[in-house]
Amino acid sequence: MNLTLKIWRQADANAQGEMVSYPIADVSPDMSFLEMMDMHNEQLIDKGEDPVAFDHDCREGICGMCSMFINGEAHGPDRLVTTCQLHMRKFKDGDTITIEPFRANAFPVIKDLAVDRSAFDRIQQAGGFVSVNTSGNTQDANAIPIDKHDADKAFDAATCIGCGACVASCKNASAMLFVSAKVSQYSLLPQGKVEATDRVLNMVSQMDEEGFGNCTNTGACEVECPKGISLENIARMNREFLTASLKG
Repeated sequence: MNLTLKIWRQADANAQGEMVSYPIADVSPDMSFLEMMDMHNEQLIDKGEDPVAFDHDCREGICGMCSMFINGEAHGPDRLVTTCQLHMRKFKDGDTITIEPFRANAFPVIKDLAVDRSAFDRIQQAGGFVSVNTSGNTQDANAIPIDKHDADKAFDAATCIGCGACVASCKNASAMLFVSAKVSQYSLLPQGKVEATDRVLNMVSQMDEEGFGNCTNTGACEVECPKGISLENIARMNREFLTASLKG
């Protein structure tokens, strides 16, 4: 396939960015999107030009690093996949593909398509954990009976990889889906009950401090989430937050 790539180029967070068009030829439909980007960067390097900076790591849909906004959609036109799992057969010969970074005030651009998502790390640090008794009298977690329904819901929430597609897809750049998945992961399990009140209050407070927007239940986050995290988690977090606020 012969394609035209319109890629956002920005030297650093303080530089003025712009869209730059590049032709690329002989793209195999069997290539992954990142393999196509590698091919493009090799051509730029051969010409003595600066390659396009983008995040990637596992290339197996696990780490969430490969965050690109492709033709107006987080991770591109496919569903339930990350950018590294997107294949070029989703595009047609002669297509123009617009590639941008995830845009949100809380995700400042580092360079080109790479953004700083450490805001998610700080939200996790605020409460996305359980304290463990290491006194020598610890109880095996597998020995604690848990309702199958709750265990399944917790597992579904735990599949969130923190890629930020929910933020990029939201018109308000809200992080509610991400935070609610992390809150739900623990609130559904007995191990998370001890710190449930502080957890939801602290994580929501940190989310607001980072500058993420509010949720208006549009649902774009769930549609474009590569792991299909449900809006049900946002409702659960709202209930947890209300309960914790009344206790406080």
